[in-house]
Amino acid sequence: MFKAITITSFVLLFVFSNSFALTKNVSKSTSTVKVQKVIKKKKLPDTLVTFVELGSVTRIPCKMMQPVMAEIEKEYGNKGVKIIFYDVKTNEGNPYAQKYGIQLIPTQVFLDKSGKEFFRHEGFFPKEDIVKLLKKQGVK
Repeated sequence: MFKAITITSFVLLFVFSNSFALTKNVSKSTSTVKVQKVIKKKKLPDTLVTFVELGSVTRIPCKMMQPVMAEIEKEYGNKGVKIIFYDVKTNEGNPYAQKYGIQLIPTQVFLDKSGKEFFRHEGFFPKEDIVKLLKKQGVK
C-alpha cells in the first residue's frame, strides 16, 4: 500500500510539474513575440557616434566617468549615440585595451558612423566637452 501511494505521488508530481513548465514556456514565447513586434514598429536612430570608454570600475577617475556616461546615454542614446564601456582590468576588457592601444585610463575613443576613430581623450572628460564634440558630429 505504501509503495502504491509513493509511486502515485511521484507520477502526479511529474504530471503537474510538466504541465506547469509547458504553461510557463507558452506565456514566455507569447510575450517575446509581442516585444519583437513592438521593437520592429519603433525605428531606432542610426548610430552617428560610438563613444567607447576604456577604464576600470576600481580607479577613481574612471568611477568619475560613470555618471557622465550615464547622463550622455540618457540624453543622447535615442539621438544616435552608442556608449560602450570596457573594464580593461578584467579578462573580458583587456583585449580592447590592446585593440585601441591605450596608454592610461580612462581613455575615451569616439568613432564615426562608419566606425572610424575621429577623436581620442585620456583622463576625465567633462560632460560639457563631450556634448560639444557630439554636436560637431551632427548629434542634435
